[in-house]
Order: sequence, then structure tokens, then C-alpha cells
Amino acid sequence: MDQVEEVFREERGRLLAALARRFGDLDLAEEVTSEAIEAALVRWPVDGVPPNPGGWLMTTARRKAVDRLRRDQVYAAKLAVLQVEADRADPVPSADGALADERLELFFTCAHPALAAEDRGALTLRCLAGLSTPEVARAFLVPTATMAKRIVRAKTKIRGARIPFRVPGPDELPERLPGVLQVIYSVFTEGYAASSGPYLQRLDLAEEAIRLARILHRLLPAEREVTGLLALMLLVHARRDARSNPAGGLVLLEDQDRSRWDREMIAEGSELVVAALTGGPAGPYAVQAAIAALHDEARDFASTDWSQIVALYDVLIAIDPSPVVALNRAAAVAMRDGAEAGLALLDELSDEPRLRIYHPYALARADLLHRLNRLPEATTAYKQAFELAGSEPERAHVRDRLDDCRRAVQDSSA
Repeated sequence: MDQVEEVFREERGRLLAALARRFGDLDLAEEVTSEAIEAALVRWPVDGVPPNPGGWLMTTARRKAVDRLRRDQVYAAKLAVLQVEADRADPVPSADGALADERLELFFTCAHPALAAEDRGALTLRCLAGLSTPEVARAFLVPTATMAKRIVRAKTKIRGARIPFRVPGPDELPERLPGVLQVIYSVFTEGYAASSGPYLQRLDLAEEAIRLARILHRLLPAEREVTGLLALMLLVHARRDARSNPAGGLVLLEDQDRSRWDREMIAEGSELVVAALTGGPAGPYAVQAAIAALHDEARDFASTDWSQIVALYDVLIAIDPSPVVALNRAAAVAMRDGAEAGLALLDELSDEPRLRIYHPYALARADLLHRLNRLPEATTAYKQAFELAGSEPERAHVRDRLDDCRRAVQDSSA
């Protein structure tokens, strides 16, 4: 069964993208993809996984799509055209001999400017990364019902406006690329810190995001923000093995065994950072990658160059202001100038709606309050962080900090 699940993880996004491109209907593609996987769950445990599982799933899904269209008279006229699409030859190799990845076409479709900005990443995470609607909602810090409406709205827009499933031309690329990068990074973020479930990380998602970024980098080697995004993800993902203890619990950056960091990945990421920062003003991903490089290149936590990190956050907040960037800058200021300075900056962000449901904000405040020995306030903040934390390891970490704070309160009153 593990082999079957691995195949599904690998093939689902590719299958959905290919079917969406061939039939021009995301809802139909999702439905027949699910039906093909359900058929495989019945057949494969009995017959074994076929030699070409992706081909088996594609053939099954395509037949189900054609059967469904034949039964629907509304689509009768469309079927003849779609059948030609479904039976066409394999994709043509690109100039470097590699086959184009149809998932990238779907990424660009989902990032089309005709879609509302708030809908683009949500749709792609749902369709290509296979996240559930609640997971997508947590990734974007909105209620699940709101996210469900966004996804339906985006699909309806693609269908109604007949948005093509294709990679845009050079003239369209500057407008479309930032949306694609945001989507890839959102997939990575969910993989780096799972929004729910028993595991701290979803390595399959993180590695899928890196794989897609590598494809995009090969296709667009001169785009420095593509380079910056790939560098950022590599430099962060290099710490994956040290971020959890043997029991699956969260290990903070300051406590990580840096000998477990992937030095080859760090070297690759650091080289890409140089390229991303060369040739003009840096973009947001390049600056974030430079920050990640400073963390990775520090011999230990104590020798981290916090002054340089704060300076880079100053650059980042000037070119890409957001509450989350401001939160991260405040945390860096706390390391450079002390807990009181960091807490003052966090308190200035207390009215930001996005941060009210963002557990790292409540946790950062709690930790700084704890460091300042403002224990009753820290206890309240830890409780808020616990209520907002998504994955079980994150909740366990906050619970441990809350217990430490409560013991400190008891000791101080003894």
C-alpha cells in the first residue's frame, strides 16, 4: 500500500494538469482524476501496481472523462474537439530535449491575471499540490468557508472566460510570473511547516515545490526572482533533518544540530543567492534567500550576524511590506537589541487582522514576555498561540512553553 500511495502522490498533480489541459475543464479533470485513483485503489491491491502506473491512471481518467461527456448532451458538440485533443501525440520536446511539464501550464493558468489575486494561489494549492480546502485556508490565513468560495469562483472564471492552459509568451511573463512564484512558495511553506496533522513537515510538498522551481529556473534562467526563490527554498530545506527530534517534536533553530544540515544544498543555495542579487535591485525572494544564507553560514546560533539580518529585513520591508515580514524583523531586532525592543515592535502590529490568527505572532510575543519575566502576560499569549497552532508538533511545543511559564509563575509565588 505504501507503494500505491507513493504513486498517487507523484502522479496526481501531473494527471490533473494533463487532463485540465486536454479537456479545458478543471472540475471535470478533478472528478475523473479522483475516480481514476479510486479505481486504482480497488484494482492495484489485487492485480499489483502496473508497470506504467501514470499511464494506467491517465488512460482510466481519460476514458471516464469521455464517457461523462458523452452522457451530457450539453457537451455533445464539444466532445468531437476534445476527443481530438485527448488522442493527440505526446508533447514535443523542448530545445534542451526535456519534455515540458504540463503542471507548469496549469500553474500559469491558475495565476492568470483575469483571476482575482486572492484566488490564484488558492486554486493552485488545491488543484496541483493536492491540499485540502482547510489546509489552503490556513496557508492564506482565512476561514475555510471563504477559501471554498474563492476556489469555486476561480474555477468558474477559468471555464467561463476560456482561459487557455499554456505557458505565457515573453510579453506576458512579467505580469504572470510573480503569481506563479507566490504559488510555488506557498506550496513550500505548507511543506516546511504543515498547517495541520501529526507531522511538523510535509517533505513531499516541500520537495515538490523545489522540483517545480527547478523546472521554472531551467525554463527562465535569466529571471533573477526565480533564482532567488529556488535559493531560498534550498537554504531553508537544507535544515529539514535537524528541525525534528526522533519523536517528531519541533527543534528550534537555536537548538538544532547543524552537523545534520545538508551542506551540499546550502552550497547550491548560496551560489544561487549571489546570482539572484547580481545585476540590479534585489527582489523579495532574493533578499529572503540572503537572510536564510546568513543563518545557514553561521557557525552556531550565537555567532549569527543579527545586525546584517535586521538590515536585510529593512530592505525587504521597503520592497515587500507585509505584517509577516514586520513580525520576522521584530524577532530579529529582539535578538540584536534585546527582548524589550522586539516586543515594542510586535505590540505595534497588534491590530493587524492577519496576525490575530497567526500563531507565530502570539508565540513570539509570549516568548519575549517570558524573557522579560512578565509571566502572567506570557501565559495568556502562550494560550493564544496554543489555540492557533495547527500541527500536533507545534501544539506540543507551545504546550511545553506554556507549562514552563506556569512553573515559573508558581516558583515566583512560592
